[in-house]
Amino acid sequence: MSLGTVLTAIVTPFDDSGAVDEKVFVDLMHHLTTHGSDGIVVCGTTGESPTLSIEEHMRLVELACAERPAGVTIVGSAGSNDTRHAVEMTERATEAGVDAILSVTPYYNRPNRRGLAAHYREVAKATDKPIVLYNIPSRVSRDVPNDELAELAQIEHVDYVKQANNANLAKVDGLGIYAGNDELYGPVLDLGECGVISVASHVCGDLMARMAAEPEHRAELESTFKAICDVLGVTVNPIPVKAALHMLGLVGPGLRLPLVEASDEEKAVVRAALEGAGLL
Repeated sequence: MSLGTVLTAIVTPFDDSGAVDEKVFVDLMHHLTTHGSDGIVVCGTTGESPTLSIEEHMRLVELACAERPAGVTIVGSAGSNDTRHAVEMTERATEAGVDAILSVTPYYNRPNRRGLAAHYREVAKATDKPIVLYNIPSRVSRDVPNDELAELAQIEHVDYVKQANNANLAKVDGLGIYAGNDELYGPVLDLGECGVISVASHVCGDLMARMAAEPEHRAELESTFKAICDVLGVTVNPIPVKAALHMLGLVGPGLRLPLVEASDEEKAVVRAALEGAGLL
């Protein structure tokens, strides 16, 4: 199945008390899907999943599935460095009605090649939905090279990879490729691959949709896009994008510790970029 081209890794909005703001979450999901997003990835790192309880995490997945606009795909993040936990989350996300599962490489315990394959075989048994592997060595300290990805693609339901190691970007036998870093979006499209799981699409989704639909204009659109990507990397994700969304009046500014709000200097950089792109 097609999951879409621009999938937004949606932030998790919090209210003034620090609780998940479900109304704002649903409103934001609808805003994103009317501004270029084909799908929503729920409770990834951008959604601050490390500080969500299991109940909060699964409630957001269920809410996204229940409230999705017509034609929008929902990808539930259900990865863990504990295979039993990853299996449980995968089962629950599948029951909630997701279209696919995002499953990150187990972090911190850093399984070897045989262990990683065994991990994904267990996860794959827990769902009948496509699984999107997530290769992000900068966060998990363990790269999955392309030959290993091709081996994992032989596991039933392992159909895609979210590739966040820029040096590894290439076609992989058996896997559709989603850019895991926004700056890879154009190169992924040029490869004829699936698209992007994006942070920048929170603020420039319409432009990103045009990049896919208008390849003849992609180069000129990409300069504006890259400027926004650079600004959203001014500090640790999702701090800058939450600052941007707050400036746009879409979410509150709050994050959960150990993440903190953008500094005044960082906010000024974000504001200037939004104004320069005509978004604010």
